[in-house]
Amino acid sequence: MVPFSEPWLARYQSLVNTDPEMRVIGDWFTVTFSLTSGEARAIVRFERGHLAAYVVSPRIDVPCAFGFRATPEIWQRFLGAAVQPLYHAIFAMIMRVPGFVLEGDTLVAMQHARALHRAMTVMKAVAAA
Repeated sequence: MVPFSEPWLARYQSLVNTDPEMRVIGDWFTVTFSLTSGEARAIVRFERGHLAAYVVSPRIDVPCAFGFRATPEIWQRFLGAAVQPLYHAIFAMIMRVPGFVLEGDTLVAMQHARALHRAMTVMKAVAAA
């Protein structure tokens, strides 16, 4: 499955919305952010810890607070089954992988750090599911 495609996001939505840890920590996780891999881009909207909606190839009229941008190769290393140093978590990647970029309102991202970390970690299970 191609990351951030319609089928990938549908599977991700199912996994993150049934994740027991997200149920515990997600009550205040209401935010919209983008995921960009090369030329492919998607926007995901979380409401109270649930992935409520996603838009593949959004136009400029779909707002988001912040986003993560990287090459397809970097995303593959993050999403792959094998845990790789520096690619094991988004915060490690933000600090140590130059091609992984947090763009937009970084304050909003950090205000949701715990739930955001979990939401991004659940992405790793999409390929395995």
